[in-house]
Amino acid sequence: MNDQHQGDNQSGDEEEESPLKFPCEFPIKAMGKATPELEIAVMEIMHRHVPDLGEGAVRMRESSKGNYVSITVTITARSREQLDAIYMELSSCEHIAFSI
Repeated sequence: MNDQHQGDNQSGDEEEESPLKFPCEFPIKAMGKATPELEIAVMEIMHRHVPDLGEGAVRMRESSKGNYVSITVTITARSREQLDAIYMELSSCEHIAFSI
């Protein structure tokens, strides 16, 4: 009986650990060398996971010397699984040095 009760608590704890309530607005930032390939790669990944990106969802900011760029895409996240899939794909992309 205790084992089942502990299992129930664990699943409840997992839900409580996430402060996100879906759907929610969520900014995703990717950074890398300032190349056209970076922007293309980020946008292709985002469109695969969020086909309905809104106007004004993308912001780009160059580093002070212009060698690097950060791309922030604010999405309406539908689930934790969606966010995990986006981050997995961003982290495996050769053009992206870092994503948060």
